[in-house]
Amino acid sequence: MCGIVGYLGKDNTKEILLNGLKELEYRGYDSAGIAVLQDGEFSNYKAVGKLVNLEEKTKDFITDKFAVGIGHTRWATHGKPTEINAHPHLGESSYVVHNGIIENYSELKKELVQSGVNFLSQTDTEVIVHQFEKNLQTASNEFEAFSKTISELEGAYATLIVTKSRPDTIFFAKHGSPMLVGINDKNEKFFASSDSPLIGLAREVNYFEDGDYGYVSKDDIKIYDMDGKEKKPNFTTLNSDKLSAQKDGYRFFMEKEIYEQSDVIADTLLGRLNDDEIIFEELDQNLFDGIEEIKLCACGTSYHAALTASYMFERYSKIRCSVEIASEFRYRQPIMNQNTLFVVISQSGETADTLETLKMAKKAGLKTLVICNVDNSSMVREANASILTRAGIEKGVASTKAFATQVTVFWMLSLYIAKLKNSMSANEIKHQIDLLREVPSSVKVNDEMHERIKRLSKRYLHGHGFFFIGRDIFYPLALEGALKLKEISYLHAEGYPSGEMKHGPIALADPELFTIALLPEHLLYEKSKSNVEELSARDSTICAISSKEFDKADDFIQINKCKDYMLEFFEMMIVVQILSLEISIRLGNDVDMPRNLAKSVTVE
Repeated sequence: MCGIVGYLGKDNTKEILLNGLKELEYRGYDSAGIAVLQDGEFSNYKAVGKLVNLEEKTKDFITDKFAVGIGHTRWATHGKPTEINAHPHLGESSYVVHNGIIENYSELKKELVQSGVNFLSQTDTEVIVHQFEKNLQTASNEFEAFSKTISELEGAYATLIVTKSRPDTIFFAKHGSPMLVGINDKNEKFFASSDSPLIGLAREVNYFEDGDYGYVSKDDIKIYDMDGKEKKPNFTTLNSDKLSAQKDGYRFFMEKEIYEQSDVIADTLLGRLNDDEIIFEELDQNLFDGIEEIKLCACGTSYHAALTASYMFERYSKIRCSVEIASEFRYRQPIMNQNTLFVVISQSGETADTLETLKMAKKAGLKTLVICNVDNSSMVREANASILTRAGIEKGVASTKAFATQVTVFWMLSLYIAKLKNSMSANEIKHQIDLLREVPSSVKVNDEMHERIKRLSKRYLHGHGFFFIGRDIFYPLALEGALKLKEISYLHAEGYPSGEMKHGPIALADPELFTIALLPEHLLYEKSKSNVEELSARDSTICAISSKEFDKADDFIQINKCKDYMLEFFEMMIVVQILSLEISIRLGNDVDMPRNLAKSVTVE
């Protein structure tokens, strides 16, 4: 979820870059930097943490004449959040910023190091600028060197390069990560990862397509497609609404964040999957020495992710696991043993109840680990170790990306511990890693399915409540689905284990009770099916979610055929999120606002 800005013109380059980065703060970041080429010389500034730190470093830097500049907000993937790892990255006489993943960076870096190049950072990005300067030595001009460099990169990226030998030019390439260029009547050129940094500056924008590359200068905008054929820019008038621009055309932030989950899970996995093992560079294996139990503690959505994790730790890692609600645990007099790894989960790292339980565990002498989305948060500073989920900022009230990335981290962590404990064979771990690689594609939203859920949602507006039911890890998902629905639709919803229906809740079954049934084909399907049939026999309205046709359902949402129940989990997660969203929108709710602040809205 990194952000890119670029500028070519005579205005205050520093302020344009910094203001542009501020407009990209919603994407999440842990460091930032700018590089400006003015009068043939580079000025480069980087800072860890918030943009105010970068502003402080640049307060005496003046840009009052023609210059080219690039800027970047970084969310750490390759390498920790440090100034050295922050963008822009420097070569001998060039700077680069980059979003995405250079998949073959290890091979390129090895060749560059062998040729005498000295790398400063731990990032994949730095190979781009060194590869460009290597090619510049044999190319007839800078653009030829840049074109050759782009052809040598594998992966998804958006990148900008500036170099001293072409002081009036910015080179660009886009493949998989978003980027656009804007123009105005003053012959200024602007680059950004989304519309919002350019509003009020650019009049028209061109959205680059995958494979586009080229350069802009004072007088030219040259764009080439992936086959090297020149193409004309397709400029359109820029939207003037910044909030709408941040939503990237989606109706609500929650909807945007549901669609982003494919990308953020790819970020969560980045650099952590090897062919036959999980890699957590941030963890010391000594953390697990002498550990016989894992205790997970969290609130809300994070608690549901923890419940999901408990099944994986016991199934894959073969280690005893318990789960606690932080708001209850902190007021008990719990017995805590030092052979227990105490793990807290929080999107923000600041959840008050969860933070207090972490302090209790540390005081009791337990080893502690935090699964968190925000580096340098209170929990990250307090715990012995941390794993960042890399979900980016969530603006919607109902958490979506945080849950998805937390479950992904726990899946990886359960395999990491399984290898340490020899509780799974190498082939079994490899199989699970292969499944993990499929998760980003599993959570890509199918437009046809979304439209079907949207149409279906109008049947579920008037009733006396919802049951979300599932077994095994689909029980925590049922809890999460019920939480999503009630916090944005304000309808009553409860999550239950499917097998518990006959122990009381089934008494509520009638046509006005809506049951959302999670029926994974690869995990306890027949038992779950039997539980749903009990509810159907009592006339509860059934909406079944499965890859297998279910004739007892009043409505059926079919997910893709999957190899494993874990992939079914992520597919069903998307469905319950979209169903909650569409029911809430039909009720006229602003799903991005808490109830006490929300006003009724009309969405076409």
